[in-house]
Amino acid sequence: MPHARTDERQVTRDDLGAWLIKGNADLVDLAGRFARDPRVTGWCVRPGYRARLMRAGQPVVFWASGSRGRLPYGVWGIGRLTGEPVPGGEARAPWTVPMDLTVLPEPRRLHRDRLRADPRLAGLEVFRQPQAANPSYLTRAQFTALADHLPEAADVVSGATSAPATW
Repeated sequence: MPHARTDERQVTRDDLGAWLIKGNADLVDLAGRFARDPRVTGWCVRPGYRARLMRAGQPVVFWASGSRGRLPYGVWGIGRLTGEPVPGGEARAPWTVPMDLTVLPEPRRLHRDRLRADPRLAGLEVFRQPQAANPSYLTRAQFTALADHLPEAADVVSGATSAPATW
C-alpha cells in the first residue's frame, strides 16, 4: 500500500496567508521582463484543489527561482488576485490566475537566504518543495512574518491596498 507523503500540507482558506507563485529566471529572462514592465496581471497555475481555492482579493507573492549564483532569488513582488483561475483551452493545459502584482525594484527584493534565516519563514513550502508546481502558499503566520521584512506585505495584511482585505 502506498504511503501518503507527510511533508505535504493541505491548504485551507482558514490558514491561507497568501498564494506564492514562482517563475524560474534561468528559463525565462524575468529580470529583463520586469525591468520593462513590473506589473503582473496573470500567471500560470496547475489545475487542482489549490487553484479552485483561489479567489479575488487574496494576497499573492511572486517568488523568483533559479541558479543560486546568478540573481538574488526570493520574493520579488507582492499583490492580490483579481479573480479566479481560468482553465486553459486544452485538456491538461495550465490555468491562468488574474492578479494585480507589482515586482519590486531590485534593491527592495528579499533574498531567499534572508528569509531562510528567519525561523518563522524557514519552513516555507517553497523551501521544502522547490520543484512543486504553482501555486504554493504561505500560512497566515508566515505571511505576517514576511511583512516584517517587506513593508508592502504589511500593506496587504492591513488591507491598505485597493483590493478587498477579506476572502
